[in-house]
Amino acid sequence: MAMVIASFGAGLRPLSPSVQFLTSPSAPFQLRHSFAATTRPMPRLKCLATKEDLPEALESKENSETILHSFSPLPLLYAAALLPGGGAVRSVFGPFVELVKSWNLPDWLVHWGHPGNMAVVLFAMGGYGTYLGFRIRYSDDVEEKANAKDLHPKLLAGMFFFFALGATGGVTSLLTSDKPIFESPHAVTGIIGLALLTIQTILPALFEENPGLRNVHGILGSGIMTLFLIHAALGLQLGLSY
Repeated sequence: MAMVIASFGAGLRPLSPSVQFLTSPSAPFQLRHSFAATTRPMPRLKCLATKEDLPEALESKENSETILHSFSPLPLLYAAALLPGGGAVRSVFGPFVELVKSWNLPDWLVHWGHPGNMAVVLFAMGGYGTYLGFRIRYSDDVEEKANAKDLHPKLLAGMFFFFALGATGGVTSLLTSDKPIFESPHAVTGIIGLALLTIQTILPALFEENPGLRNVHGILGSGIMTLFLIHAALGLQLGLSY
């Protein structure tokens, strides 16, 4: 046992001066003093970059201006108030309605002819025209963008023409079945959609003076397509109601 202790004691080494002060009575003072002696304040860094050294992108961002466009639906309500009532429309369409009745057309054709034609116009001309509008904005192919710019206004103008013409077919179909024409949500959304399409066709003529209207044109076009999808669903509901 004594030999083991002796060999263990022989293996011990004296503490170094940097560690011995921890065992002395004044260790806390020495510890604080040691930290105070070895701690130096960090140098402060200063940015020496000037405004001329900044990227041009930041300067253009500071000088850029954001223009927000808004649209109020109140003029559409005023225009709707000026539209002729159902009685006036009935008197105007009366002779044509009597002519259609004299043709003895199949009931299914009179009932579903207008919805079928308008569905083709909406999804074929309106859907593909909307796709071309997005290709104009986001395509990197110069040839594709040029073709889209040529075909997009033609398709949307055709959609506007056939929608306006189809509205007369819808009124004729309702009057042939002795149904009210302006009381349904389908008729209201159709009138609003045609009014918005009129505004949409005017906007491209103002692009050169105000390029920001291109964003309005795109947003309004997407909103009009959504409105006409709702219009189609309401028309299907109206067709199934009688």
